[in-house]
Parts: sequence; C-alpha cells; structure tokens
Amino acid sequence: MFFLTLGILIAISGFVISKSSLNIFRYGSILKVSGIAIAVLGILSASIRQIDAGTIGVQSLFGKVDPQVLENGLNFVNPLSQVTIFDTKTQNYTMSLKTTEGEIQGDDAIRVLSADGLEVVIDLTVLYKIMPDKAPAIYKGIGPDYKDKIVRPITRTRIRDNAVYYDAVALYSKRRDEFQSRIYQTIDKDFKSRGLILEQLLIRNINLPESVKKTIESKINAEQDAQKMEFVLQKEKQEAERKRVEARGISDYQTIIALSLTDRQLQYESIKAQKELAASPNAKIIVLGGKGNVPLILNDH
Repeated sequence: MFFLTLGILIAISGFVISKSSLNIFRYGSILKVSGIAIAVLGILSASIRQIDAGTIGVQSLFGKVDPQVLENGLNFVNPLSQVTIFDTKTQNYTMSLKTTEGEIQGDDAIRVLSADGLEVVIDLTVLYKIMPDKAPAIYKGIGPDYKDKIVRPITRTRIRDNAVYYDAVALYSKRRDEFQSRIYQTIDKDFKSRGLILEQLLIRNINLPESVKKTIESKINAEQDAQKMEFVLQKEKQEAERKRVEARGISDYQTIIALSLTDRQLQYESIKAQKELAASPNAKIIVLGGKGNVPLILNDH
C-alpha cells in the first residue's frame, strides 16, 4: 500500500510538472513513468499476501468480511482489502494466584464459593484453538480479541457455576477429577458455539482456607497413625502365631519321642555310646555296671 500511494503521488507530480510552463517540464515524463512503475509495483505487492504456517488470513473490504479464509502460502487478494491474521495453533490462557504465571500480571486466580460456603481459590490453564473455517465469523461477530471476550469470561463463569455443587474438601480431594470433567463439558459446549475448540482444561491448584487445610492435615495424620498401629498389631499377631506353631511342633516332637522310646531302645543307645567311648583315643577308665547301668567314666590323668 505504501508503494501504491507513493507511485500515485509521483505520477501526479509528473503530470503537474509536464503541464507547467517552467523549464523543468522535461522531467515530467520521467516522473510520470517512475510514478506509474512504482504504483504498479505497489499494486502487485499489495495484491500478494503471505500466510505463514499455523495461521490463516481473513479479508475485509470496506467493512465487508470475506467468508473464504486465506490458507498458508502466497495468496492473491484485492490490494485495497485488509487482511487480519488468526493463529490456528494451540493457545493457552492461564489464570493463577502467582503474579508471574498468569496471562494477566497479578493475582488472577478464580475465587469460587463451595457448597459449604467456603471460598476456594483455583489456578487454571485453558488449552484451546480456533476452528479455521469459523475465523471469518469470529472476526465479524467477536473480533481478533476473542481471548478476552470469550475464553476468559466463559471459563471463569462456568467454574463458579459448577463449584457450588461441591464441598471444599471434595473439590480438593476425591471429587476433583469429577469437577474438572464437569466444567470441561460446559465450557466445551460454549466454545464450540463460538468457533473455538477446547482441547484441555488443567486445574493446576486448588487452595483451601487455612482452617480447612489444618483440619485435613490432622485427619490425614490420624489416619496414618491408625494405619501404622494396625501394621504393628498385625505384625505382633503374626509373631504370636509363629511362636504357637513352634511350641506345637516342639510339643509334638517330645510326645513322639516319649512314646517311641523303650527299655530295649535305651539299652541299645547306651551300648552304642559305650563303644564310641571305648574307641576314643583319649586316655580313660570305663567302669561298667554303675547306677541304672550307666557307665562311670574316669580319666587316668
């Protein structure tokens, strides 16, 4: 557009000079030719628009939006039309309690009231992208700033609408996944009606009031102590059972020995022991016929 304007101005100057009675009229033809050449160059440059990968272009001419989008690569357009670029890649919008993490500087977390009347602070990231064929409708009905007009307000509103069905502790623990799935479905429906695709909804953190946090921590500590005590009792029961089995085994062994030993068996074992003593290389004196036929063993040292 710059070259087109410049060329027209130069060409007009050439025509004016050529009509002048001054001695510089001979430069008029040069200016006219140069101006026309620059204008043609401007028209060509304004008629060719490059659309980069991951983006699309939307044309508008005097307020009228073209329903056809410009795809990636070089496109020939009306040199007078305005081309607005839309990003078709995955985008994210983060609302966080931390001042350096969110899309907006400062505390931008979502504060909601739970079913039990407690204030819960939620950090959230929305992953989304636009539907390429809906870009002209978005430009016409919403504008290029759809992030601030659609993504942010709808997300915050739907989270607040659904949080009232859950207690604060449930949001923080066992029903967190259910809550995330529920708000995903409602936000996805709203996004689609406006030409956006909700890819993923990430609840990054749920902050509870300090009093509730302390209650939860106390409950968790008590449950851990109970589990530890149950483990100790179970171990003691197992040890007691082991000792009972061991004692039963010893008792059974003694009963079997007592029933199986006879006088002949004892006499036979005594004779074996005497023979082993006699064969021993140590010097000794063995006197047979002691009390109960138990031999007396005397060392000769």
